[in-house]
Amino acid sequence: MIVRMKKVNILVQAKDAQLAVSRLRGLGVLHVEHAVQPKEKDTLAVKEGIAAVTEAVNILSARPAKAARRQLQDYKASARHIIDSHKRFTQLDEYARRVSNSISQWQAWGDFDPRSVHSLSEKGINVQLYQVPRDQLKNKLGTLCGGINAKNNTAPAGCPHQLVKVVSIIKGIANVVVISREKIDAPFKPLALPKTGLKDMRQRLSENAQIMKLIDRDLQAHTAYIGSFLEIRQSLEKELEFYQAVSGMGRVNEIAYITGYVPVDMSQALLAAARADKWAITISDPAEGDNVPTLIRNPKWVSIISPVFKVLEIVPGYKELDISLWFLVFLSVFFGILIGDAGYGLVFFFLTAFASVKFKDAPQTRPLFTLFYLLSLSAFIWGVLSGTFFGQEWLPEFVQPVLPALRSDSNVQAICFFIGAIHLSIAHAWRAITKAPSLVALADMGWVSILWGSFFLAKTLVLGEPFPEQCKWLFIIGTCAVILFSSPHRNILKAVAGGLGSFLLSFVNCFTDVVSYIRLFAVGLATIAVADSFNKMALSVGFGTVASGVITALILILGHTLNILLGPMSVLVHGVRLNVLEFCGHADVKWSGTEYKPLKED
Repeated sequence: MIVRMKKVNILVQAKDAQLAVSRLRGLGVLHVEHAVQPKEKDTLAVKEGIAAVTEAVNILSARPAKAARRQLQDYKASARHIIDSHKRFTQLDEYARRVSNSISQWQAWGDFDPRSVHSLSEKGINVQLYQVPRDQLKNKLGTLCGGINAKNNTAPAGCPHQLVKVVSIIKGIANVVVISREKIDAPFKPLALPKTGLKDMRQRLSENAQIMKLIDRDLQAHTAYIGSFLEIRQSLEKELEFYQAVSGMGRVNEIAYITGYVPVDMSQALLAAARADKWAITISDPAEGDNVPTLIRNPKWVSIISPVFKVLEIVPGYKELDISLWFLVFLSVFFGILIGDAGYGLVFFFLTAFASVKFKDAPQTRPLFTLFYLLSLSAFIWGVLSGTFFGQEWLPEFVQPVLPALRSDSNVQAICFFIGAIHLSIAHAWRAITKAPSLVALADMGWVSILWGSFFLAKTLVLGEPFPEQCKWLFIIGTCAVILFSSPHRNILKAVAGGLGSFLLSFVNCFTDVVSYIRLFAVGLATIAVADSFNKMALSVGFGTVASGVITALILILGHTLNILLGPMSVLVHGVRLNVLEFCGHADVKWSGTEYKPLKED
């Protein structure tokens, strides 16, 4: 449930502002709302520290942490050293790539000193290098002393002032050097000489590799500080929060004031602190336009769904509904249908058990593991009910589903429509309860009636079942309720006009939303089809020989592993969507909230 909040205003003497904020941080109950925009100069140094530590952590996290944990002495100097070393490593790596490319480009020419070529040029001897397609050697270089001699790849005799030599031919491209005392006029653009020879290039590349190795070893040793860096970053973030709270206080002459929100059951602690420290304080209900933060408290068995909300980064508005319970219930159902295989359910269960043992020292992961245990159990139960265990077709005849009706496509489709009608009806019924005793609540009950009419209509249009005659009253009664009570007014014509606009916009969506739950059937069927296909492929190879047995085993392992990996993706795309979009659209939950984050020390 969403906890009720109170708005708080605290007034203190301006000289005591930091002391008051420090006291509030110790209490850890006030969600601060800045009266003015915090000044950048007051928080710049802390922000720069956070940025440097974050960059250092990102650099070190890219390397395997093999060193034992150590404590930092000077986090600023260490962070700066890590960042500079990483930049130097990146520059050297880029330089090594360029040198390697140069070596690859020039090794076909052999090792020569470009400085010697420049020296010859100063003495009047021109040396040019060309790359010429082999089949064009004679035609294109024909102007040079009669072309190239095909026998020995040199210019013909009788050319005392010019030498043409093919150094090498690689992949149909000839590397040609032309030496002449006269200006060389060739139909090809000459190559620009490298700055150094191959020997120097290789030496520099070797020296570069040694330096990179030393830097990498140094960065690897610094991975021992990752834990300390994370603790320091958390401390800096709290420090930033503190200075922003102080800088964001309003000031009038010698009075400073801070505004925020506190859960109603924690307001007495704030009052006691105000009396003890002689603050002026007001505690009142939030006004209509206030940006009130959202704090959700649920029983432990419901709060296991909270990691999903954190991953999706969604928070309901303060005046919206907390859908945690229904999200948990229906996500479990959707997971079971979408995965739909008892074997896969067991795989997820044992993977969760392994992960929970590996991370047993991280209590924050327990709700997530509990959720995965529940989802795994749901997939296992649906697989047992439908008789699916790593597929269906390979199972022997004596293995039968507990509910044979789940082997019928039409039955499963009807179940999906039924789940959709139930799911969306809960959303509107919940809205009606929150609006009661207002007449507007009757409009939501009208939508419930239309939803069940849509359920029977979907069975008729999709499954070909006859539409029950009496079910037309579901549409008639629901339509009248929506039109009359969506915008109730003493003037019946104004009420009808307002309700008609709401009805026309939402009626078609109501039907399509019920039909959209057929995606549960389609994706679940695809999961089974993929499993059966890999089973058939594997069994067609058989276990006749050792080689065929290995191939069969590989097909089964790789095929089912792929299917298991795709399963959670389908849940994220379809199962979460049906909760976050379809259900929340009907429950009028827009996820417009701000998470309650009190000013606190840890």
